[in-house]
Formats: sequence, structure tokens, C-alpha cells
Amino acid sequence: MTMNTNKPTGELTLRTLAMPADANAAGDIFGGWVMAQMDLACGIRAAERARGRVVTAAVQEMAFAMPVKIGDTLCVYTEISRVGRSSMTLKVETWAQRYLTHVMEKVTEATFVMVALDADGKPTPVPPL
Repeated sequence: MTMNTNKPTGELTLRTLAMPADANAAGDIFGGWVMAQMDLACGIRAAERARGRVVTAAVQEMAFAMPVKIGDTLCVYTEISRVGRSSMTLKVETWAQRYLTHVMEKVTEATFVMVALDADGKPTPVPPL
């Protein structure tokens, strides 16, 4: 995974503060917490596009290029790269704004697949734009 991008790609969808409860004893934020924030961001973006309920169907490979530390602001950017009948593919980039600075560093990226659901929990077509 290459992390040589100088600025984020996609729309800023979620910003949140990394707190001590989200970290290990060394002050590094748990990768699972970062992934959960990415999932939340994808859910927000996909639900807006689907105009309804969505669920996560798949997450493709992700690797961490650098740690997130307590006090960093986690910034999750999303971009819908493909819309199928009931599914959407989102490219997700996660950046850390380092504590009390304007320094932004790319932490990880992944591809999420979200599926639109109807009221009965069955896949439903994503409406046209």
C-alpha cells in the first residue's frame, strides 16, 4: 500500500478526536477503532446516496502506514467510486491531524462495499441521482 499522497482524496465525511480510551498502553490508537470510524463514514456517505438504510458487505485490504496517537484528530474522507444495482463501492482515506498542529498525515486507506436495504432488510436498488 502506498501512502505518498500529499492531500486527501474524496469528501471529508467524519472527524473525531482520538481519546485515551481508544488507545493501548503506549498511546497508540487501536486499529479496530480506526476501522470502525471508517465504517461509520462509509455508512453516512452510502446512506445519503441510497437515501436509506445501508450495511457493510465487504472491506478490502487495509494496512496502517503510521500510528494514530491520543489527541490526534482522525479525518475520514470518502468517495463513491462505483454504484451497482444495490451496492456501492467507496474509496476511503484516513488521515490524522496531529495534536495541536496543522500537520496532516495519511494513516490508511481501504475500499468498502456497502449494500442498500429496504424496510425488510433485503437488498434494494440504489436510486438514480
